[in-house]
Amino acid sequence: MRITDGAPEPLGATLDDTGANIAVFSSHAETIELCLFDAQDKESARLRLPARTGDVFHGHVAGLREGQRYGFRAYGPDAPQEGHRFNGAKLLVDPYALALDRALALHQSQLAFGETAADDSAPFVAKGVMTRPPLAAQKRPRRAWRETILYEMHVKGFTAAHPDVPTHLRGTFAGLAHEASIAHLQQLGVTTIELLPCAAWIDEHHLPPLGLTNYWGYNPIAFMAPDPRLAPGGWEDVRAAVAALHDAGLEVILDVVFNHTGESDAYGPTLSLRGLDNAAYYRLADDRSHYVNDAGCGNILAFERAPVVRLAMDALRAWAMYGGVDGFRFDLATTVARGRAGFDPDSPFLTALRQDPLLRDLKLIAEPWDLGPGGYRLGQFPAPFAEWNDRYRDAVRRFWRGDAVGVGELATRLAGSQDVFARRRPSSSVNFITAHDGFTLRDARLLRMQAQ
Repeated sequence: MRITDGAPEPLGATLDDTGANIAVFSSHAETIELCLFDAQDKESARLRLPARTGDVFHGHVAGLREGQRYGFRAYGPDAPQEGHRFNGAKLLVDPYALALDRALALHQSQLAFGETAADDSAPFVAKGVMTRPPLAAQKRPRRAWRETILYEMHVKGFTAAHPDVPTHLRGTFAGLAHEASIAHLQQLGVTTIELLPCAAWIDEHHLPPLGLTNYWGYNPIAFMAPDPRLAPGGWEDVRAAVAALHDAGLEVILDVVFNHTGESDAYGPTLSLRGLDNAAYYRLADDRSHYVNDAGCGNILAFERAPVVRLAMDALRAWAMYGGVDGFRFDLATTVARGRAGFDPDSPFLTALRQDPLLRDLKLIAEPWDLGPGGYRLGQFPAPFAEWNDRYRDAVRRFWRGDAVGVGELATRLAGSQDVFARRRPSSSVNFITAHDGFTLRDARLLRMQAQ
């Protein structure tokens, strides 16, 4: 195959009429190879990216077409004590991949240390698929915040449990687009669907030995690729479901996880960012062989650095452009707004998001806490963010149970918690009672019955 220098922009694999431009960020790699795979999952070629502009390796490969499967290998120092974890035996998922050929799954060969350090992980890693998804229609319902009634939903769980969704559509975006799903949502009277994470994720490395899997999806690897388990048809499935919900007058908000990745702690797999540039993408502890763990999931991304901010921003734009979603809920949002000096409402990521012409007018919701120092930040995110208000949740539950909660406290929460959002509109408070990581409505009802 003929490979020329190509261009450093845009990042990822970008198809054109003659082939594909490949561009990969890494400030510490020495060499990066593009690995191509055939329909039988055999590695058919390794092409060294011939050019480097700043911290971006790039090349243009003639003849590549839509559907081509690929990954990367990155070479550089294997020095965990210095923060570097390069290992050419490990195939790496493109962080800018717009599609994967299969769901991500753990395998021992993905571990870049110990007995498996030299094992080739390529047969056991999902491959990126080169694609050019069309843009979604930008016709959105645009519900005012004061009219918004949110319904949090897991795509698989909701569609699998609905008896009128055809069996072959259950568990997928196609099932969400089915008329039975939409009719149920309209009957509930909600205005806005908040989907649990849909970007391609992997199990935490401690789960398989326990016979468990990550069901919710809060462990991402490829932020711009819909998970094949939910969207076997990729962006087409997402786009069609969102369009059907829009036609029914329903907004769609996506829960996104940028605070950490599924590569986990120092004993996790090398699948993407860790192998491309561990020291640049992750915030490392004083012992640079380990990670800062403010999210409680083994690592956190270094949002004080431009490449991390860009990756998150480009991922949000992908879901808005190709999926047509109406906004985002940011999981453990304090993490993405914390620099080395602590939480900052004017942090690089929040500032970039608030000025972006495509994203700034969408609905943005912060989960205003994490496990790190000074992690509880309810009421401190800047406009136009709305925030999950756990003080509302707790007051309503205690009142419902018959606990000692005054009417004044309940009224303050119902009215928008102006003691918390003093310089913000009442609609900045997302008054929620239940969520994926708390009691269900049935749990709350049973607690009330027990209290009586």
